[in-house]
Amino acid sequence: MTDITRRALVVAGLATPAIANAATRSSGVGVPPKAYGATPTPRQWKWHGREQYAFVHFSINTFTDKEWGYGDESPELFNPTDFSADQIVAAAKAGGMRGIILTAKHHDGFCLWPTKLTEHCIRNSPYKNGKGDIVREMSDACARANLPFGLYLSPWDRNHPEYGRPAYIEYYRAQLTELCTRYGKLFEVWFDGANGGDGYYGGARETRKIDAPKYYDWPSIIAMVHRLQPDACTFDPLGADIRWVGNENGVAGDPCWPTMPNEPYEQDNGNSGVRGGVLWWPAETDVSIRPGWFYHPDENAKVKSPERLIRLYDESVGRGTNLNLNIPPDRRGRIADHDVAVLKSFGDAIRATFATNLAAGAVAHASAERGPRFAAAQVLDGHRETYWASPDGDTKPTLMLDLKPGTAFDIIRLREYLPLGVRVTRFAVDAEIDGRWQQLAEHECISAQRVIRLPKAIAPRRVRLRILEAPACPAISAFELFRSVAPVPVAPVVSNDPSLLDTREWKVVSASAPGAEKLLDQDAATVWTAPAPIQGKPAELVFDLGEQAVLAGFSLTPSRAVQTNGAPPKGYVASVSEDGVHWRDAASGEFSNIAYALATQRIAFDSPKAARYLRLRFEATAVPAAHLIIAEIGGFTTRR
Repeated sequence: MTDITRRALVVAGLATPAIANAATRSSGVGVPPKAYGATPTPRQWKWHGREQYAFVHFSINTFTDKEWGYGDESPELFNPTDFSADQIVAAAKAGGMRGIILTAKHHDGFCLWPTKLTEHCIRNSPYKNGKGDIVREMSDACARANLPFGLYLSPWDRNHPEYGRPAYIEYYRAQLTELCTRYGKLFEVWFDGANGGDGYYGGARETRKIDAPKYYDWPSIIAMVHRLQPDACTFDPLGADIRWVGNENGVAGDPCWPTMPNEPYEQDNGNSGVRGGVLWWPAETDVSIRPGWFYHPDENAKVKSPERLIRLYDESVGRGTNLNLNIPPDRRGRIADHDVAVLKSFGDAIRATFATNLAAGAVAHASAERGPRFAAAQVLDGHRETYWASPDGDTKPTLMLDLKPGTAFDIIRLREYLPLGVRVTRFAVDAEIDGRWQQLAEHECISAQRVIRLPKAIAPRRVRLRILEAPACPAISAFELFRSVAPVPVAPVVSNDPSLLDTREWKVVSASAPGAEKLLDQDAATVWTAPAPIQGKPAELVFDLGEQAVLAGFSLTPSRAVQTNGAPPKGYVASVSEDGVHWRDAASGEFSNIAYALATQRIAFDSPKAARYLRLRFEATAVPAAHLIIAEIGGFTTRR
């Protein structure tokens, strides 16, 4: 007598009548579905497969301890003592990064390649006696490691005398041409959205405002890049291949649709995308492994943990976007040892987690199949070009996996076949446990991928995907199961920077709102909230440093969490006092890009000041908001 297993019975039972009936349906049987809505170009489809890559912010700011240089910095400041492109590339690969994007020029205008278009470049630095080319070294190191290479070129240039005028656009296009023709194949060209404001501008030291879309004529610049680098995706402006996710925290919206309206970018839309938008304009989720984009010694103890990076992976890659993780080299020109350890722990955990698809040995069956080419089993073959699809009229089918006994998992990964568009609007995943179906998750949007992490591992007999809402029949290329592997713990670094004042020894003398003690606890997760300042009524803080000190400046860290009802301050007036009665001004000005970068601002005084007390006044919020929100205040004793 033939031994009929339970698995065979289950499959046979489900095949009758559901799958048998599906085979007889004529609507679209054996023919690929027609694309629905916007679809990716071939280069965008290839870009979706990269999933995560590294940003490398390295320039004059590394040596001035700033996030935004003013443009008047001497090229002589750029002098890494032990630059190693191979070490940077190795760190990125250890972290599982599938490419590197280098900041060839940031807003200060300093160029990391020996261009003849400006004197504000590496030719005039001490590095390799003016014979160095960081872009070349990074490009060659990436080629040796078989890692794709990309470049960031800031459209804003606070050094160039012609910025804001037609001559600068000619200069900028010439820079792009150099970068796109001298350094091999590029996978991405990155245009920052920060454009126009105060700067050195060849000595003018003034503010210049521009209408960015009109000034740059982005369609022509994007077309030029595509002509010179056909496979390179362009980032950010309307008409580019990729959009910004709307924050620099590494968190995509849930859902995060890859489609958008054909209109100028809006931050809220950018974070979540727009279902049914006419443009395929997918989101890139950018974040730094440190609070700032450039290396700062006072952030050595604030490197994100491997566990936090895994959460960011779930909140970016796991929501169908690409993660662009910044890893800034230090003043040697290397990734700091602690950062490397964190990257390796994170990379090892991700590689181990997704190494084995536990569903590969399952039997897949569906309530409807379009034909043999689109059978349910296609979701298990590991190929992104094959997929399961139902007939055209069946937009709410079910796909089921009959698992091997004892298959335990805590991660589910789903993928759509994007060349046919985003077809699934809403879906649910269930598991059969102890003979009963239990819903594990319900979400909108699968797109490039949807990673669902369960609270704990389960070992059900079957799992199923239910399409709850879709305007067209689904095209699912993957239904995979994994068991998570925890990262190896990396001990945090304890800061020993002698220039930093220990704010835990400070006292709040007065504040315009209660709770200002949170500013001194060295925990960026706790914030001080005050009513937004209005004209004639600034927000104010007064601190007692605990003892007489030589204060060279202060730092302010905004809340890193996206706030819907609050914003950091726009500018500052800092004053110092030795007795708390008589005050003298120490510094005033605006914070750079504080509303969106949410990075620590380090404000150095013109000269160190003898002080026992520090007073900070804030006249306005960086963007309109009901509340002023700050996470931390610090101080330092030498100019940073």
